[in-house]
Amino acid sequence: MKFEKIIVDNLKCAGCANTISKNIRPISGVTDIVIELEKSELIIECDDQVDRESLIHKLSTIGYPEQGTSNFRQKATSYVSCMIGKLTD
Repeated sequence: MKFEKIIVDNLKCAGCANTISKNIRPISGVTDIVIELEKSELIIECDDQVDRESLIHKLSTIGYPEQGTSNFRQKATSYVSCMIGKLTD
């Protein structure tokens, strides 16, 4: 097992955290995720076959790219993800 620490952009609330969790937990090899809202930090526990870059890519596609790499489209996507996360919480 390993831990991947990823700091993301656009993490605003529990709805965002819920969306991230729902999209990262199903990835094969991911065993747990801890989300620190105040730090915009994710700590993902996974097996050695899980590639950090694939986690970063998945986060980016749902609007939560690695810190400092966000663009307008990702910010807009994060707002939609945030609302969906709040509705399905």
